[in-house]
Amino acid sequence: MTSTSQLNTPRTQRPSLVFLHTSPAHIATFNRLRDQIAPGMPIGHIVREDLLCAVQKAGAVSIAVELKLEEALNEAVRAGATRIVCTCSTLGGVAERADVPGAHVMRIDRPMGEQAAWIGGRIAVCAALPETIGPTLSLVEEEISKTGRFTTVQARVFDGVWEDFREGRLRDYHEGIAVRLRDVAMTADVVVLAQASMAPAAEICGDIGVPVLSSPVTGFKAAIAEIAPEMLSA
Repeated sequence: MTSTSQLNTPRTQRPSLVFLHTSPAHIATFNRLRDQIAPGMPIGHIVREDLLCAVQKAGAVSIAVELKLEEALNEAVRAGATRIVCTCSTLGGVAERADVPGAHVMRIDRPMGEQAAWIGGRIAVCAALPETIGPTLSLVEEEISKTGRFTTVQARVFDGVWEDFREGRLRDYHEGIAVRLRDVAMTADVVVLAQASMAPAAEICGDIGVPVLSSPVTGFKAAIAEIAPEMLSA
């Protein structure tokens, strides 16, 4: 288990944009996005697997987890971060509400939630962890309330796939999600993948006929929009 709040980047770079993850697997994902969208931009990573493990053990986000998360966010500020992105959907809402003077904290899935709300219709929110469904549903419903559009929202938890992710069997994890998404799409106008780790499954089942939204790309672009907008227009 990884439990560290040290920035995964040379200290001399002092990245202003830092990503807080609950799995080290996300480091490569967001480094690739940086290379594709904002080449050369220094970014940092904090990995706190212990926080998600504590949520799973308790079945909810405890006060102790909230305090540890806030401590990690503030440590990132002391290391130079001015914008912090929480890539864990389970903790995203807590991260946004945390008291972190000197930095703007966003959740990676908020732009995705906005997109789903504007598409509207029958929205299916899918997750591989039951602890993630509640926070993501709250986010989507919050964004729906801003649009005034008619929507229905259904929640789906894909049992039996998270073990593959936890054990590093990413191909099995994504293929297992893709199979389930085909069934979900039969009664949905748009599918929301609640966890950033689920994103590659959208490419596997790209022919299901409805939009499948994931958070890494839209969230990354939103994160750098204020820091380096010229990179988005390049």
